[in-house]
Amino acid sequence: MSPGALVILALGLAMDATAVAAARGIAVPRVEPRHAVRVGLFFGGFHALLPLLGWLLGREAGPVVQAWEHWIASALLVALGGKMIAESRGGAGDDAPGAGDPFGWGVMTALAFATSIDAFAVGVTLPMLGAPLAVSLVTIGLLTGVCSVAGLYAGRRFGAALGPRLQGVGGLVLIAIGARILVDHLT
Repeated sequence: MSPGALVILALGLAMDATAVAAARGIAVPRVEPRHAVRVGLFFGGFHALLPLLGWLLGREAGPVVQAWEHWIASALLVALGGKMIAESRGGAGDDAPGAGDPFGWGVMTALAFATSIDAFAVGVTLPMLGAPLAVSLVTIGLLTGVCSVAGLYAGRRFGAALGPRLQGVGGLVLIAIGARILVDHLT
């Protein structure tokens, strides 16, 4: 695999995480440096870790995970998107501990995992593509982290221009990404 092809692969994998990070930016009045660090580490870290797991477990679990990955990712993104929409309307989840913290550990773990499942499947195929494992993991993780942080700031800027109710729009974005993942895998 050429370096250019690896960068294109990494950027393709980063797009879902970037869109989800933008939705996180919409959900806060101000992006703080700790938010950017958390977004970069979670999304970049999961996007580096899951291809490694895919590479390590590919022979055994690869076909099973590939059969279910779209269902898992879609369900997580739709559920989190629905929660964001409910919170934007002052509905469910307002009294829950950590409600309103779009950068909480649980939320970030679920989002990072949901957007990284396709990276697991890519990890299964890396040996077949002739891609060097370490270089691939660093490239995928680093580009995802950088793109996600850029998406976070872009989401905040867009959100600041249009108002606080855009958390609901962020939820719709997550649902749309989840639906797209499902449709792409079913067609």
